[in-house]
Amino acid sequence: MGRSKADLLGELKARNVQFLRLQFTDILGINKAVELPVAQFEKALDGEVVFDGNSIEGFGRNEVEESDMLLRPDYDTLLVYPEGLEPTPQGTVARLICDVTDPNGKPFEGDPRQVLKRQLERLSQHGFDNFYVGAEPEFFLFARSPEGSPTTQTFDRAGYFDLAPTDRGEEARRDMVNTLAALGFQIEAAHHEGAPGQHEIDFKYAEALKTADDLTTFKFVVKRVAIHHGLHATFMPKPVAGINGSGMHLHLSLFKGGQNAFFDPQGEYELSSTALSFIAGLLEHTDGMMAVTNPLVNSYKRLTPGYEAPTSVAWSVSHRSAMIRVPKRRGVGTRAEYRIPDPSSNPYLALAVILAAGLDGLENKLTPPPPIERSVYDLSVRDRRKYRVSELPGTLGEALEALRRNRIIREALGKDVYDNFVAAKELEWGSYRTAVHRWELDQYLAEY
Repeated sequence: MGRSKADLLGELKARNVQFLRLQFTDILGINKAVELPVAQFEKALDGEVVFDGNSIEGFGRNEVEESDMLLRPDYDTLLVYPEGLEPTPQGTVARLICDVTDPNGKPFEGDPRQVLKRQLERLSQHGFDNFYVGAEPEFFLFARSPEGSPTTQTFDRAGYFDLAPTDRGEEARRDMVNTLAALGFQIEAAHHEGAPGQHEIDFKYAEALKTADDLTTFKFVVKRVAIHHGLHATFMPKPVAGINGSGMHLHLSLFKGGQNAFFDPQGEYELSSTALSFIAGLLEHTDGMMAVTNPLVNSYKRLTPGYEAPTSVAWSVSHRSAMIRVPKRRGVGTRAEYRIPDPSSNPYLALAVILAAGLDGLENKLTPPPPIERSVYDLSVRDRRKYRVSELPGTLGEALEALRRNRIIREALGKDVYDNFVAAKELEWGSYRTAVHRWELDQYLAEY
């Protein structure tokens, strides 16, 4: 049983909440919100708050009369911000994540949350209970200039899991963990990552929709706490050349009848045919998904050899150089670790296309090539053919072309999201491609 309107009104009153934020994301994954005072709480919970879709990336319509949209809150997503997260003398702030509908209450097909819900409905039609996802988002903490602008300066020189002398980054990370825990997150690990100023906070896996919701909350908390420490938090995949970039590894599994459908004690590698077909679907459609899972021009500067990020379509049951790795744990913990996505992606769209790819593998009973048990980077040409290893798109432009060719991923996004997403990304790629960059001036201006 979900929570009722009366439950929420009672909790908001008991916790002296004075402002309620109705939150959603645009197609690029940017958090948006409408904030309402106490007098409007009932209207908000009834899904009667209107906003202009033409003002939101990907929500615009050509006809002015179609631009009004409604925010329908998901009662199970209520969070009351702990003291200090939103310091305001005017009163406590709470948040609800919303689905977007048209004025008649019909779900808006261009709403990223709705895109994921459609794929979860497909999953249930195949008889599965849940699609579980555990996320490992990485981010950088940088200093701010005296004027408050972000820089790429960091005061630590620590590496992976290092216990360095305490600095503002480490103190900020502890505050992030405490704030997330106060919001109900089950934090599993928090540590310094491989590059200076780079951090990772892992929280417990959950059903896909909740994980996507949690990632939007996670980004907000990380950025807000960083500001309190005079720092800038960024989920930009590769903010500094010559060091590792930030990924967001996703641990994926399907459950049926309360059991992990990826586990088969009699199967090869103790993996079920379901797991193998799902993995094969990911391998088949990764090129077409990457504009969604790795959506920035900058994303492809992370996916280069030498920085612990995958560069080829391959899978392994052990080696971390592969794009998909199956961690050793079996039984209820059997899962596939998908190492391509980065934290700049819209989590709803990323999980939707990943699930669509896996379901295509199941529906067509696809089988993966043999797993690779050594470094993918060192494979010979003959071995690359044997293991059906191909190179990933090297730029956002190549990824967009792969998306255009991929019917499964286009259909998963739906026409509204696909058209608007590709249009936005074509503008981004065109702007980058035609700009003259500092590197070009340094390389060519004096020489030619």
